[in-house]
Formats: sequence, structure tokens, C-alpha cells
Amino acid sequence: MTKPTPFVRMPPTPKGPRVGGEIDSFCTKCKMDLNHRIVAMVGTDVRRVICLTCGSEHNYRKPAVEKEREREKRAAAQSLSRTSSSVASSSSKSSKSRAGATLRDAGNPRATWERAIAGQPAGAFRSYAVKEAFEVGDLVRHSKFGDGVVARVLDSKKVEILFEDGARTMAHVSG
Repeated sequence: MTKPTPFVRMPPTPKGPRVGGEIDSFCTKCKMDLNHRIVAMVGTDVRRVICLTCGSEHNYRKPAVEKEREREKRAAAQSLSRTSSSVASSSSKSSKSRAGATLRDAGNPRATWERAIAGQPAGAFRSYAVKEAFEVGDLVRHSKFGDGVVARVLDSKKVEILFEDGARTMAHVSG
């Protein structure tokens, strides 16, 4: 297979990407988002491209702009689902229920984590284990992710724990 001439430009494809068309992609050799020629597709998904700047052929990687857009969409969807699924309990005034309500209403996960963890003694944290049952507001110490607090119980087998680097869905057994 011969390499395409890097300076020949094809008009953009109005009906979406197609083999032989051009697309922006992250070039693994140039380490930048550049224009590429599509050389392989599976269905409607672009799989392999050739950089029109350096001529290297590699797997298609979305440009940073698209990755950032997807990240923003996911963050918006998560905050929307957290807001809609949160139900504050007004009858119970225990510290766990208050911490849980604060966790569910939070906009900034890092700040929420700091508020929940601040001033807690080392003995207040339970070691995380899949075979343990957790409730909203429980303080957890994970071997990889560090200290966390249970933000919500998703179902009988899953909990969402807020760690310093963000929320993670973890397994547990129902209590």
C-alpha cells in the first residue's frame, strides 16, 4: 500500500466519515490533534487513519476537543442523576443522614469529600471489603483509593463512595 500525498486535501464529507475521507484525530507520532485520512472503518466507526502531516498510520483516537465534550456531557449527566435521585430524610437527625444529604446535594465532589473527611479520627474509618455492608455516611478506608465516604447506596450490591479523586461505584453486600 502506498502512502497518500500529505498535501492533497479532500472536501469534507457532509454525510459523515467514510474511507478515503478526512477527519481530525490525535496523532500518536506528532502528539497533536491533526487532520488524518480514514483508511479503515467498522460500520460507522473509524478505526484506522493516516496522518496528513507525518504520514504515520495508527488507530483512530478522538481529538482532545471531542474528549473534553464527552467529559462535560458525562459530568452533567452525573450531576443531573444525583440531583434527581437524592431524597433528603428530614425525620432523622443523625450525623450519618446529615452527611448523606450533604453528599447527595454536592456540586463539587472534592469539596464534599473534604467536608466529610475533615476532623475524623483514624479509628472512624472502616476498611473496605466487598463482603461488608455499607450505609450512607459511612467512612471507608480503601487500600488503593484512600479515605472515602459512602455517598449513596445504589442497590443491594452497589454503593457510591466519594474519594479524593472522585466518586466510584463499589460492590458491597446488603445489610
